[in-house]
Amino acid sequence: MTPRSRIALTMGDPAGIGPEVVLKALADPEVRALGDWIVVGDKLPLERSDAPLLATLTADPSITWHDPRALNPAAFQFGALSAQCGKAGLEYVRLATLMCLEKKADAMVTAPLNKEAVAMSGIHFSGHTEYIAELCGNSDSRMLLVNDRLRVAHVTTHVSLRQACELNPDRILQTILLAEEATRWIGYDQPRVAVCGLNPHAGEHGLFGSDDEEFIAPAVKRARAQGINVEGPIPGDTVFLKAVRGGYDVVIAMYHDQGHIPAKLVDFEHTVNVSIGIPIIRTSVDHGTAFDIAGKGIADADSMKAAMRLAAKMATNRLASTLIAQRA
Repeated sequence: MTPRSRIALTMGDPAGIGPEVVLKALADPEVRALGDWIVVGDKLPLERSDAPLLATLTADPSITWHDPRALNPAAFQFGALSAQCGKAGLEYVRLATLMCLEKKADAMVTAPLNKEAVAMSGIHFSGHTEYIAELCGNSDSRMLLVNDRLRVAHVTTHVSLRQACELNPDRILQTILLAEEATRWIGYDQPRVAVCGLNPHAGEHGLFGSDDEEFIAPAVKRARAQGINVEGPIPGDTVFLKAVRGGYDVVIAMYHDQGHIPAKLVDFEHTVNVSIGIPIIRTSVDHGTAFDIAGKGIADADSMKAAMRLAAKMATNRLASTLIAQRA
């Protein structure tokens, strides 16, 4: 039998809704039963979120607590942008990443950070994915958005649209390979991959630009030669509809908004952000810190629950495939 997964769970910026959604998600017996959870973050905001619930969860043997004591209690308050919270939130991510790299955890789930708060602490930070990839010694990570109706991997994310349009066939090919592998961990044995075109109508055979034929089509051909079940380039105005209707298991988007808009449109509350191309499994909520409602007890934990479910599923499938390979 595959052993239970150990999953590190970071609370994000402690001044945001992260502490609250972490507690609410762990309070769900179905979610809690999916693995053994290591909560990484200061207990102070957890206590101020819901002390009775925290006390109940502390007694659960499936949950352990890793408190780095990174906060000054006198200076902490919910909903406030601060350098200490930005720095603390990033420290939680660093610790959880190291747990995964040191095999003390099989996956990690992250609550949201605030880029401005991190910047206030004097640390350069462009996003969770890039930061975790750097800790892993990997500069070739990608973002995969996952919900029950659609899965989208991105060739580029946090760059200008002008830069994203400078297509690279090698990068497109690598994105296809990474997305196909991750989709297998999600539970699809033979993923059907669709690659989105860049131009209207995927260029219409050069009528609306040669980028699709010059850069995307060769990458698709190379992926197919490696045994990947892949089609493309397919016009962006039709490929996502086909995927939502079950025609494809994962879509490769060329840039941030091309993939984010359809994923969030079909299921904003339950879309999970997955980092691929790194040696660890990392999922995350796909919403922000929501300072305006932090500490008020009204945050929705559905996205956190979805991220935890997916991390547990991917970790279990990855462990199972590793055991099979070892026995072969």
